[in-house]
Order: sequence, then C-alpha cells, then structure tokens
Amino acid sequence: QVQLVASGGGLVQPGGSLRLSCAASGSIFSRSVMGWYRQAPGKQRELVAGITSGGNTNYVDSVKGRFTISRDNAKNTVYLQMNSLKPDDTANYYCNSNPPYYSQTYRRPYWGQGTQVTVSS
Repeated sequence: QVQLVASGGGLVQPGGSLRLSCAASGSIFSRSVMGWYRQAPGKQRELVAGITSGGNTNYVDSVKGRFTISRDNAKNTVYLQMNSLKPDDTANYYCNSNPPYYSQTYRRPYWGQGTQVTVSS
C-alpha cells in the first residue's frame, strides 16, 4: 500500500523551530530523490528541499541556511529541520519523491497527508 504520512507541524512564533517527519512506503522511498514540498493558501505547491539516497541535498533559496533535510533509509523516513521560521514559511507541508509519485489507480500524483505549519506571533 502506498503511503506518505507527514507529521510534526504546528503553531510556532517567528524565529522558532520545528522538525517535520514523513513516513513513506517502500515503493515511494526507494526512489532516488525524496523531497519536502509546501503549499500556502492561494499559491502553487513548491519543492523546498530534496535529498538523494546518497545524502546529497538541495534547497530553494528562501530556506537555505534555515532548513535541513535528512533521511533514514532504514526507517523509510524523511525529516525536515526548520529553524529561524518566518511568517512566509506558513503552509501545508508534504513529502514525496521528486518527481512526485504518480498513482496509476487514480491517474494523478499521490500526495498523502500533509502537516500544517503556522508561523505567527
């Protein structure tokens, strides 16, 4: 069964930190690149961080130096450590492979459960 279950979101003040986790089924995690995406209200979903199976990482400019992506290949889990959070980081965060897993059953990308991050004072 294909699964992506993100957790760890919440309400945090500007400057605070959160650590997101995502448990993925093996059929998705075994793909070379995993990533964290986010979607804010009224905006398109964007890829904010990616990591290869070997641990190479990349980040969108807006989070460089503040976010760190990591993965535990033994646990099929991807993490996103978010520091120095800003109100602009407010969004629903999802993990997925890059490119996103395509469901043949539903004939569309499968996103699974996201986790809401709200940065506000």
